[in-house]
This record gives sequence, C-alpha cells and structure tokens, in this order.
Amino acid sequence: MDYVMRSVRAEEWPLARQLRLDALQDPAAPVAFLDLYEAAVARPDAFWRDRTAAAAEEGGDVRQFVAESPEGEWVGTVTVLIERPEDDVPFGEPAGVNQGHLVGVFVRPEVRGVGVTDALFRVAVDWAWSLSAPRLERVRLYVHENNPRAAAFYRRFGFVPSGQRMPVPGPGPGPVPGPGTGERREWELEYVIERG
Repeated sequence: MDYVMRSVRAEEWPLARQLRLDALQDPAAPVAFLDLYEAAVARPDAFWRDRTAAAAEEGGDVRQFVAESPEGEWVGTVTVLIERPEDDVPFGEPAGVNQGHLVGVFVRPEVRGVGVTDALFRVAVDWAWSLSAPRLERVRLYVHENNPRAAAFYRRFGFVPSGQRMPVPGPGPGPVPGPGTGERREWELEYVIERG
C-alpha cells in the first residue's frame, strides 16, 4: 500500500475542510456523524483554521490523522481526542480514566477495503498509546446502532462493546416512532480497546 498516514498541518485547513464536507455527503453520514453538511459548509474559514491548527499542534489534546494517496489526495481521516476524568467530554460518558476517543472516522469509498482504514486506526491508536502525559488506559469510540459495517470493522480491529450506550444527540436521526409505544431513541454504542 502506497498511502502515507500522517498528522495534519495547520496550513492544510482547506484540505481538512473539504475532506469533512465530503464525509458529510457520504451516504453513511446520517449514522456516522453528529454533524450536518448544511451546518458545516456554513462555518467560516476561521472555524476550519482553528480546528485544523488545534489538531496539528504538538502536545495538544487532539490529533487528526489523514491518509494521503501517492498523488497527494486525502482519502481518509480519523481524529483522537484525549479525555481525562476531570474533563467535560463533548459526547459520551465522562472519562473514568485517561483515555483516547476516536472521532470523525471517514475513508473515501474508492479506497475502502484496501487497508487504508486499518492503517489510519493503527497510527491513531499507536499515537494514543505513545503518550506519557497523560498515560492512556483505553481508547474508545462510538458507533451508531444502525451502522453494522463500521461496527464490524471496529470489532475486527480489536475494539469490543463496553455495554455503554448513549442516545443519539443533536441533529442526527433522533427519536423515531416505535410500534405502538410512542417514541424510540436511536443509540450510539461505545466500543473500547484497553491498554495491554
């Protein structure tokens, strides 16, 4: 595989923005992301500059990795957020231990199944385990209950369901009518890899 896995650089914010917008137009976006294309495309350039700079910064609590083709095209991404017990977390249960949280996973359809996703996850999880301050005890992610393809990949990679689940927040599909019982929530399921 000739793809390069690497961290984003702050000045690459236009590429980071475009990859995110492409991800939000993917057919799986409604069950893969807690964001909408219409909201993302309306955000100012300053938002994307700040977001990319924060994810590129050495020693920060967030790191975005991209998969780059031999031609220089970005074909995939994953971001690692560092969460500590004392932190407010943007989504999910508060951290009981120092942990990484993988978010924003996207690989272009034309390179799915050729090892790009595995390579992205390897670099992201290896980076999380390499941290010494804080030393992370686990890495987690959430997957929508109606996203079996992603769940199968996460299990194959070594993530296991923790048994925790959270209602889908924000602009996602949200509550849907259940047969004769009023509303039924849709759920995001937590998957984890423990250190060791």
